[in-house]
Amino acid sequence: MEGADLRLADFIRRNTEALVTEWETFAATLLPAASGMTSLALRDHAEQILEAVAKDLSTPQTKEAQSEKAKGRAPKLLGAPETAAETHAVMRAKSGFDINQLVAEYRALRASVLTSWMDACEPDEIRVDDVVRFNEAIDQAIAESIRFFNDQVEQARNLLLGMLGHDMRSPLNTIMMTSQHLAGLNAGDTVSEAAARLIRSGASMKALLDDLVDFNRTNLGLGINIAAMQVDLADLLAGELEQLRGAHPSRHIELATVGDTRGVWDGLRLQQVLRNLVANAVIHGEAGAPIHVLLAGDDTGITIEVKNSGPTIEGEILGQIFDPLKQGLRRANGDDSEARLGLGLGLYIVREIVKAHGGEVKVQSGTGETVFAVHLPRHN
Repeated sequence: MEGADLRLADFIRRNTEALVTEWETFAATLLPAASGMTSLALRDHAEQILEAVAKDLSTPQTKEAQSEKAKGRAPKLLGAPETAAETHAVMRAKSGFDINQLVAEYRALRASVLTSWMDACEPDEIRVDDVVRFNEAIDQAIAESIRFFNDQVEQARNLLLGMLGHDMRSPLNTIMMTSQHLAGLNAGDTVSEAAARLIRSGASMKALLDDLVDFNRTNLGLGINIAAMQVDLADLLAGELEQLRGAHPSRHIELATVGDTRGVWDGLRLQQVLRNLVANAVIHGEAGAPIHVLLAGDDTGITIEVKNSGPTIEGEILGQIFDPLKQGLRRANGDDSEARLGLGLGLYIVREIVKAHGGEVKVQSGTGETVFAVHLPRHN
C-alpha cells in the first residue's frame, strides 16, 4: 500500500515509469505496425499524455467545463501548440497504425491506470470523483487523437490522389497517341477494331483520372476550376455527343436543341457534365432504349436534360446519388458486357461543376424513366 487517501493524480505522477512500461508492452502487440519499432517509438508521448491527465485531475473545473470535456470538446487556446495526444496521433498514423489500434492504446491505458491505482488503495479510499475526472481526461485525449489522426490520413489520401492523377497522365497519353496512330495505318479490320477499343478504353481512363483530380481539389477545399467565356453550347455539346456515340456505338443518343444556347460559361466543363451524365445513363439505363439529351435556352439561363429508360431509382438511393464514392461495382449495359468498376465520382463532379456556375442539378426517377436536369443562370 502507498498510504491512505492516495489521490489518482498523485498516483500517476509517482508511478509514471511503470505505467509507461505497460503502455509500451501493449503497444508492441499492435501488429504489423509495431513490428520493428524501438522502445522510444512505442512509448511515443505516453509520459506526456499521463502528465497532462494528472495535471487535469489536479485542476479545478466548473460543471460546464466538465460536461464539454466529457464530450471531447475541451476548449483550446488560439495558437496553442499541439497537445501530446494530438502529436501522438500524428506519429502513430505515420508509423502505420490504424484508428482502432490508436483507440486500443487508450483503452489499455485506462484499464492499466485504474486497476493499478485501485490495487494500491483500500476500498474505502477510492474517490469516485477521481475516476470520473480521469475518464473525462482520457476521453478528451481520445477525441484529440482521433481528430488529428483523421487529418493525417486525409492529407495522405489527398497527396496520393494528386500524385496518381499527375503520374498516370503521361503513360495514358502515350497509349492514346499510339492507339490513334494504329487506327490511322489502315492495316486491316482487326487492327482498326483493336485500336478503336484502345481509344475507347483510354478515353474512359482519362475521364476517371479527371474525376479523381477534381475530387481531390474539392476535398482540399479548392473547388472546381471554372474558366467562363462566350460559347455556343449547342455546338460544343453536339461535338461531345459525337464522341460519346463513337465510344458507345451500340447506344442511340439523341440531341434536341431549343432556344438561345449562347452565353458565358465554361464550355469544357459543361462538356464534362454532359459526358458524365450520358455515361451514367449508358451504365444504368435500359440497353435497347435511346438516351435523350435536351439543351434549352431562355432569358434566365440554360437547361441540360439527360433522360434514359430503365429501373426506377429508389428514394433512399436518390437522396445520396450525388454523394461521392457511393456507386461501387455496377453492371454495364449495351456495348460493354463486363462488370464496370466505378468510384461513384461522376455525378458528384457534375454537381460541383454546376455549383461553380451558380446553378443546380436535380434528378427525378419514376415509371421506368430517370431524368437529370441541370439549370445554369446566364451571366453577362
